Parts: sequence; C-alpha cells; structure tokens
Amino acid sequence: MEFRTITEDIAVSPQIAAGDIPAIAAAGYRAIICNRPDGEGADQPNVEEIEAAARAEGLELRYLPVVSGKVADEDATAFGRALRELPGPVLAYCRTGTRSATLWSLSQAGTMQPAEILQATQGAGYDMRGVVRRIVNGGRTPTDTGDASFDVVVVGGGAAGIAVAASLHARKPHLEIALLDPADIHYYQPGWTMVGGGIFEPQTTARTLGSLIPRGVHWIKAAVAAFEPENNAVVLDGCRVVKYDRLIVCPGLKLDWHKIEGLVDTLGKNGVTSNYRYDLAPYTWELVKGLKEGRALFTQPPMPIKCAGAPQKAMYLSGDHWFREGCLKDIDIQFMNAGGVLFGVKDYVPALERYIEKYGATLNFFHNLVAVDGPAKKAIFAVAKPDSEPTEVTVDYDMMHVCPPQCAPDFIRVSPLADAAGWVDVDQSTLRHKTYENVWSLGDVMNAPNAKTAAAARMQAPVVAENVAADIDGHAPRAVYNGYGSCPLTVERGKIVLAEFGYGGALLPSFPKWLIDGTKPTRAAWLLKEQILPPVYWKAMLRGREWMARPETVAAD
Repeated sequence: MEFRTITEDIAVSPQIAAGDIPAIAAAGYRAIICNRPDGEGADQPNVEEIEAAARAEGLELRYLPVVSGKVADEDATAFGRALRELPGPVLAYCRTGTRSATLWSLSQAGTMQPAEILQATQGAGYDMRGVVRRIVNGGRTPTDTGDASFDVVVVGGGAAGIAVAASLHARKPHLEIALLDPADIHYYQPGWTMVGGGIFEPQTTARTLGSLIPRGVHWIKAAVAAFEPENNAVVLDGCRVVKYDRLIVCPGLKLDWHKIEGLVDTLGKNGVTSNYRYDLAPYTWELVKGLKEGRALFTQPPMPIKCAGAPQKAMYLSGDHWFREGCLKDIDIQFMNAGGVLFGVKDYVPALERYIEKYGATLNFFHNLVAVDGPAKKAIFAVAKPDSEPTEVTVDYDMMHVCPPQCAPDFIRVSPLADAAGWVDVDQSTLRHKTYENVWSLGDVMNAPNAKTAAAARMQAPVVAENVAADIDGHAPRAVYNGYGSCPLTVERGKIVLAEFGYGGALLPSFPKWLIDGTKPTRAAWLLKEQILPPVYWKAMLRGREWMARPETVAAD
C-alpha cells in the first residue's frame, strides 16, 4: 500500500484492506479516516472489516463517507473537525485518495494560501488545481473552460465502456477519445457465478484496466462528479473539468448493500455470501462445499438488477453439487424472490422448473430481504403478495446467498441526463439521449427496457459506435438495437439453459436449434459459457472485434 504524505499530520491513500492495518500502525499512524462509501466497487471491503482490524491494532477509525465527486463544504468541515479530534498522524483513504486529498484541501481553505495547498498536495501526487479554482470561485466549479478537451469522452471502464471505445476507435482511428474511470482492475463479472460454483478461479476474472484500454484512447484515471451537458462538460473528482464534443455514458450499477439492515456487518461470515462481490464469490463455494445439512437461502431483490438470472444460477450450481455429493435430501433450498415469476421470459420457465423440482427447491415469490441477523443466522423478509396485507417473516438459515438491491450511481441519478427514475434517458433503438443529441448511453445505466447483461453491452457497443461515427460524418443514426440480452442459466455443472431474448421477450437465438436449443439445458451451451465466451470477451469484445455483434442498420439519410 501507499502512504502519500501531505503534511506531517496527514497522509492519504487509495483503498486499504484489513490486512494493511498492521503496516499502517507500524508506520506510526494512530487514526484512520474512511471517505469511501461502502458498495462503490465490486472488490471493496466494507468499512466494518477495516474498523475491526484497526481496533485490534489500537487505531481509531472515523467513517466520513462522501459520494465520488460530491464533496460538499460541510463534508470538508467534518473532515477538518476529525483531524482536530483524532490522534495524529492520520491516514485518510478513499478509492484513489483523490476524495481525501480534496477534503483536506477544502478544509484548509481558511488557514492556508492556495499556493500552499497546491504545493502540499502535488508533493503527495494529487493535482488539486480544480479544487483551488473552486475555492477562489466561491465554492463553484466553472465549466465554460476545461482542463482538457476531446472529440469523444466515454464515462466508465467496464465491459460497455471499453467495448464502445474500441469499436469507435476502429471506425475512427484519428478521433481524440478519452475514457474516464478511477479503477485499477477490470473484472469479467459473468465469471463470478462460475467462481461461486467452484469452476473458475477468481484471478481468471480480473485484469488491470490499463492493459485493456485500446491503444490510442486516453485513460483519465478519475471518477466523475457531475455532468453539465449544456456546457459539454464533465466535472471530475478534484474539481477538474473535461470538455467534449460527444459524450458516451456507461458506468456500472451501484450495489446498495446498506439497503438491507445488518447485511454489511455479516457479509463474508456467519454463512452469508454473494457472487456479486469479487472477494466473496470464493466464500460461496466454501459454504457450498461445507454444507451437509440445513437450510440454504438464495435471495433476489426487486428489479432492475444486473444479470437477473444470477441469483438462481447460484442456487442451481449449489443444488447440483449437493445432488452429486448425495446430501441434497438433507438440505432445504429456499429461493426468496421479491418478484412474482421465476424468469421474465416464459419460454425458458419450463426447463427451469424441472430443475427446481430436481433440487427440491421451494419458490417464495414476493419475499424481499430487508434485514439480516448474522450471529443468530436469521433473515427477515418483507412479504407483499397481491391482494394480501403486507407482512414480515423471519427465516432461519445455515447458508445464504444474497443478491443486493441495485440502482444507478448517485452521479447519474442526480444528473440532467437522468429520467425521473434515475436512469440515463435514451431512445431505445438508437441509444441516443432524448434531450442532448451529442450524448449516448449503453450498458446498465440507461433506461431501455432490456436485460442488464454483458451480452447486451456486447451488442450495444457497435450500435453506439456506428451512430456516433455517423453523427460525426453529419448523418442521422443508422444502427438499431433490438434489445438483445443473454442469460446463460447454469442449471447444473455441464449444462446451461441459454436464454437469448430482446424487447418484449422476443426470442433472439444466436445459433440454429439443432446446435443449441435455448429452451432446453444443453452441453453445447455450457461449453460456450465455460470455454468460448471468456476469450471472446477479452480478445474480441474489448478489442472492438464485433464477432456476431455487427449492428443492424437502416438506410442512412
């Protein structure tokens, strides 16, 4: 880990882990400030884990979470107060350290000259010129001019962001394209179901983000704070401003772990796990292997969520393991679904119901997980069945796989780009913004009524790239997205029900029925998921090679 010293009293750091605490104590730090809200990243430990380790080493911890890019004056005041109250020296951390450096800079605005703030933070490796500009402008970040300007700015370095940047760069190699994302690591999240089933090793699903960004595309390693589309501007952490001619918005979803009371305190222990977090997927497999009898709960929150089939994929692979081990008869499998159907496209339901019967699983519809008592191993569900009074039930468990509630990130929900529900407001065919004609969106945060999957992003990226290229050439959008999404439902080890569908639940199979009949479990679909799709993801999709993803086009104007 890195200690980036600003003054003798304060240093900042990127995200730390519980295992770093002994080194922090040995370096002489006596207190820690956490400025990163839980649930920002798929590989992020919760602050409770950090606090327990700090307490064991005699360090104090103060939790002052600030949403990325949303540093308010009152946050800076609280940070300055914490520095006065905590024993020093203090180490503050967030995702990259930028938020903590910003908070310190703003907290010193009344006692230090701007040049002194700049010098101290530059010595720690942080550029606070934007923060100083905010200070001298009375707390406002002007966006009429910018720190940098590009032909196209892509927000988000996940599957959608890298894929669309690569596809656009292949079409227009001379464009100045910038990709904005603060993460160090990029994850192949569809592989986490397989990690939780003991099939993939977790490290095979992770690569450095820098190694995946297309050559010729500029990587700005920073989080977005706000959009000002009227000025064609994006405001970053640290109050820097990036200007654009065209904007493509595709960050991932926010996993709202805290929406379930008590969940954060017990994740990764007390038999509670989730394949939606990189570091917890191996714990899923550990629990599955260790359970010989008892009750296993698998939860699914209200829609929308990324990969709507993932909660039941975990259930099927677990049930298959217990079936093979001969202990299934002693395990009570309960699927707790906040919705009212097993799967949203009815053509695939009969095949799935046969596996529900095989594993003896009980389907509990309209059951939404609202609280967890980890030490007591009790889960509380709000039950809201149609034509019935709402109630709550408490269910004992020995193992529980949780799918967290999900929503668009805060900087999307509060932006001018969002609709009333908080999603980027696009035309569902062209993926162009309905209000701002130089803005497009794809992936999980836009409001087209399609499944939120990596397979959907694979189809959307060429559509957006084609339409942005057409716009640059002075033409109307000519590529059309049909709502395609795919959900390979891992019903047992070695067989998959390959659900492929578009808008309105229309079946959109990629293969002839004699090769893969998506409505039935097949070995061929398993081989596709296990052996073919990962290399297609890494070597084709993220490199702009549009294998089986060339966009449908209409006549140009």
